[in-house]
Amino acid sequence: MELLPELLVDGLSPGRPAVSPDGRWVAYVVEPVTFTGELWSLLWVAPVDGSAPPRQLTDGKRLVAQPRWTADSTALVFLADGQLMRIDPSGGDQRELLSWDGGILDHRPLADGAIAFIAPPQPGASAAGESDVIVWGTEPGDGLWLLPPGQGSPRRLTGLGALDGRHVVTAEVRPDGRALAVISWDVPAEEPGAWTARLHVVDLASGAAQDLGPTAMYADSPVWWRAGGGDGHDAHDWHVSYLGTTPPGGAGGRAVLDVTVPESGVAALPAAATSADACRHRDLTEGLDVCPTDLVQHPDGRPPLALFAEGLDSALRRYDPATGCFDRLTVIPGRADGPAVDGTGEVVALLISAGHAPVDVHVRRGAEAFRQVSDTRPHFREVVWGAQERLSWRAPDGLEIEGVLVLPPGRTRADGPFPLHVSLHGGPYERWADQLQFQWYLSAQWLAACGHAVLMPNPRGSEGRGHAFAAMVSGDVGGAEYTDIIAGVDHLVDAGVADPERLSVSGWSHGGYMAAWAVTRTDRFRASIVGAGIADWGLQVAHGELGTQEAFLGGSTGWEGPGPHPHDAVSPVSYAAAITTPVLILHGEADTNVPLSQAIYLQRALSHHGVPHQLAVYPGAGHIVAGREHQRDIMLRARDFLAEHVLLAGQAEDAREAAGCEGDRADK
Repeated sequence: MELLPELLVDGLSPGRPAVSPDGRWVAYVVEPVTFTGELWSLLWVAPVDGSAPPRQLTDGKRLVAQPRWTADSTALVFLADGQLMRIDPSGGDQRELLSWDGGILDHRPLADGAIAFIAPPQPGASAAGESDVIVWGTEPGDGLWLLPPGQGSPRRLTGLGALDGRHVVTAEVRPDGRALAVISWDVPAEEPGAWTARLHVVDLASGAAQDLGPTAMYADSPVWWRAGGGDGHDAHDWHVSYLGTTPPGGAGGRAVLDVTVPESGVAALPAAATSADACRHRDLTEGLDVCPTDLVQHPDGRPPLALFAEGLDSALRRYDPATGCFDRLTVIPGRADGPAVDGTGEVVALLISAGHAPVDVHVRRGAEAFRQVSDTRPHFREVVWGAQERLSWRAPDGLEIEGVLVLPPGRTRADGPFPLHVSLHGGPYERWADQLQFQWYLSAQWLAACGHAVLMPNPRGSEGRGHAFAAMVSGDVGGAEYTDIIAGVDHLVDAGVADPERLSVSGWSHGGYMAAWAVTRTDRFRASIVGAGIADWGLQVAHGELGTQEAFLGGSTGWEGPGPHPHDAVSPVSYAAAITTPVLILHGEADTNVPLSQAIYLQRALSHHGVPHQLAVYPGAGHIVAGREHQRDIMLRARDFLAEHVLLAGQAEDAREAAGCEGDRADK
């Protein structure tokens, strides 16, 4: 089957699974890759033992999210267009439990039939002549509520005490059903420097909340556990673990942090909760050379299960409080996400993609091998994909760097050298895994089908190699990170895989920054595609969502004084005069992560210096471009841009060289 853009943009993709407490069923949501308004999402359920095919439970006319099982495994509670629903998976009978203006954001069914949920406050009646002025920092935050069993009215849990006036981000119910672990912010927006995340324990009976102190940056995924294992009755203390980013400024990657909570809960904690012993947030992953990506709470309270990125693969590990280590249970080739367990921890479900297999739901019981449950893209088995291989090379300072190489379909290394395209991931704390490389933003398999070999490097700063590896990029963005990438290019040139005269580069988000930065360092690349990339770090600190982290990456904020500022030295616009490579800029009009102003700034700098370029803006699109025609345009526009400046230009230069007109190219 020929690889066409429609194979991607018209596809389906599964979301995070949910395993029933009795271990018999796994539920999951399937969404279209692009939204056209014809299909929103579908709720599916399948038997864990594979005794019957998966069954569709909803009709796709509403946006379905967050399926969670009731404690008795007889029903699923989920959100449909932000409203709380319940469905019987055996017969498909569903009913609305609660309608909420503004939509419910998250929920947790409790064993007694109550449901804890996070939602914005209900709007009050508008006063006549009420101003529409928005005063930053005064917007009401999302609150924590409890819907009792039956037809009772929701009760707010966050109006008093330590959570009063704070914005609730996430919550998790304790396995005994008596308390919630809650993460909150000062304000309901990631305004750099204006908010601090804190951890709380909320007693469900009284609604009393106790502050357990500030969390690590960008904290999420709280889970409860007890050191006694199993039912935990021989343990004295509950723990709350969560994921958070590490210093400096969150650029050191993610870690599992842990807080000890006295068994009797809120009442046993000091009133101010400032005791170092009571509220010390310990890093359980300190010193590891792998990176946690997700935490899973066991319903019986045993120590948590964690999913880790390990180089180009993934692994499940369980925390052992006796040794203080995360013991590896199994390695999952490629990329795994969204772990879920049953009530005993014997059944585990994951989203897995490896090699040429797309993302699908997989399950296993005990030590069995993972078995695929969903089959969202069966037609992919008919596609002739490009050969994909793992790769490693040495950086100039001797550090080993990993990556993935994709060759054009039906070709081998012996057919080289090929035009080489370097595809750079975002982050920088992200990674390429050994999975199917077919996504909407400059897919490696798509570009390979267009005639390029594609290198996907994981330079220093990437996820999967531990804190020390990730932190190397802080304050040195674009430094050794760049030479790691160029060393990979040289490795493939020396191996006869890459044609040094037909090189190109692209990336999205941080990868877009690096694609812009690369062509300020060298003219070896014939084309650069900058997707949602940072052109100026000072502008990003001012306008981006993650200003604190961006300041550590770029080196400064701009408000330290009149300068010179360190971030200017690592901003592509500062070196626009050195760029000779044609540049294609792609950006979502409504992007709040890396605002459109970055693309405009780069475009104006390129215009000023006479650099060939094109800026394509996608109306209404955010940092993730979700529209079908927009995604299709990105794929085709990138193909045509690279064909013009790399493939066809390379053929023309071959003709000139044959006529004795060869010219030198060198790094700047």
